[in-house]
Amino acid sequence: MRKTLISPIYTFLKDSRAVGIVLIVCTLISMILANSAVQEDYVGFWNTLFDPAGGHHYQYRALHLPNSYLLWINDGMMVLFFFLVGMEIKRELTVGELSSLKKSILPVLAAIGGMLFPALIFTLFNKNTPYAHGWGIPMATDIAFSLGILSLLGKRVPVGLKIFLMALAIIDDLGAILTIAVFYTPHLDVKYLLIGGAVLLIPLVLNFLKVHRPIFYYIPGLVLWYCLFNSGIHATIAGVLLAFCIPQEKIAQLVHNLHDPVNFVIMPVFALANTAIQLPSDMAGALQNDISYGIIAGLVLGKPLGIFALSFLAVKLKLATLPSKAGWMQLIGVGLIAGIGFTMSIFISSLAYAERELQIIAIISVIAASLLAGIAGFIFLRLLKPVGIVLVKQS
Repeated sequence: MRKTLISPIYTFLKDSRAVGIVLIVCTLISMILANSAVQEDYVGFWNTLFDPAGGHHYQYRALHLPNSYLLWINDGMMVLFFFLVGMEIKRELTVGELSSLKKSILPVLAAIGGMLFPALIFTLFNKNTPYAHGWGIPMATDIAFSLGILSLLGKRVPVGLKIFLMALAIIDDLGAILTIAVFYTPHLDVKYLLIGGAVLLIPLVLNFLKVHRPIFYYIPGLVLWYCLFNSGIHATIAGVLLAFCIPQEKIAQLVHNLHDPVNFVIMPVFALANTAIQLPSDMAGALQNDISYGIIAGLVLGKPLGIFALSFLAVKLKLATLPSKAGWMQLIGVGLIAGIGFTMSIFISSLAYAERELQIIAIISVIAASLLAGIAGFIFLRLLKPVGIVLVKQS
């Protein structure tokens, strides 16, 4: 009886669609609560300021730590998400789909196009406005949602195309991480930055000495997080830096151990906290502004255009070939699905704008764009004839 009850749950958690479903449910729950009779208590809870030093404000100021649940989630818990992403990037660069020039050139160029085009489109709408700093919002592709949509299509999408999207999204994440570090750092405290740099040498030396016990990496990792949090560089970058110091032999096990806690605890909590937004009474008006136009056009149009354009160029120049059993139409469909930019896009929204009103407009626009991109990509690929019936020439 116990096995019967547990098995469906276990199967659900291992399904690639599960993460996307959980995030959708959490987003819906959060937005419903934030616009219900309990909205003040619910929204206020995530933004409640507190003093972890027991109410002594002078002690709290000395600690220099996040002072609300929302900040602890975005600056603290999400470091594990970035740690997991960092290890996946390292694994792909060393032994995976990005480990050789031949394997990586197509997804690398496609990802670059998929980042540049949305950023340029956003800039066209917001050039010389107070909103121009949000150009990084539509650059990101959400791995969980995009792969979840592809999994719904089954054999209509060849395995090679799924691997292409995964590699593209991983490079996309790396681009988003670099964007956050370079362009969304409002100020720098050189003292903490130098201390953090010195601390980073510890896990690098440990890796060189082939020390494999993770605890010896976690301790300097915590110190690195604290230093970056106070340096002005977003603290989650510590997760990526630490990930690149982890010995290659330990990455597979650590990724396995962190997969469920990150995807089914941290990311849902992130979705609950960051979509706890009170919707404007005039929703149509909220989506009729330059921020919304830039984000929606960037994700829904810029993503597929950028991915297709640079992929087409790479194939025509004989730098790369399309994934096995995939044609240009399938690539366009995957480009549409890559316009789902949930997690990273919402994360960058909170960094791009200090005003909560602008953050809300950006988050609503990201959700709307991701919904449009997901539906459009699913329908587009669903209407294509199954792979194998019609072979599309690559050039």
